[in-house]
Amino acid sequence: MKGSELFCLTPVFLGGLALGSVVNLANAAPANFEVDDEHFSMVFEIMHIGYAPVMGMFRKVEGEFVYDEDTRELASGQLAFKSQSIFTNHDKRDEHLTGKDFLHSKKYPDITFTVTTFQTTGESTGVVSGELNMLGKTRPVELDITLNKAAEYPIGHKDYTLGISAETTLKRSEWGMDYGLDPALVGDEVKLRFGFEAIKDSGWF
Repeated sequence: MKGSELFCLTPVFLGGLALGSVVNLANAAPANFEVDDEHFSMVFEIMHIGYAPVMGMFRKVEGEFVYDEDTRELASGQLAFKSQSIFTNHDKRDEHLTGKDFLHSKKYPDITFTVTTFQTTGESTGVVSGELNMLGKTRPVELDITLNKAAEYPIGHKDYTLGISAETTLKRSEWGMDYGLDPALVGDEVKLRFGFEAIKDSGWF
């Protein structure tokens, strides 16, 4: 696995997810899936002085996981990004966000989320509970997960691919990131939304 960890995915992730018609059981077997960094997006949104939300993203992403479609278990895996890769389309703001007031990227270059449990909520949806480690502190977080598609890719590489979306809302103050809260210059609530495609390694087995 290259780089640092953002998401440490355990077998509970997607463990009870009913994939329905999107799953081709002919592909059912433990297999390695690698996140396609050309088709990954991590977007965040936070209010600025109550006027309008600032939106941004993290640009450096990598990851892989072992997933068994037959048992619907994720045996292992990692999904990663660097806090230094934050982008809000404003150089000075990005420099501030990677500094000590916010992400403190020099001291804490990695943000990690470790999955603990998974609960099915529908045919292709569920809730993943886990622990988010940021700025040296670990707090519980829940993610709403959707498995969008599992099939051979129609263009380009033609490999078997999973498509996943997730979202959550957290309070940055719970990790000690309290800059701008008093007075209310920067919002406490941060909305996170991400999605990615993961390509099956045909040579895994």
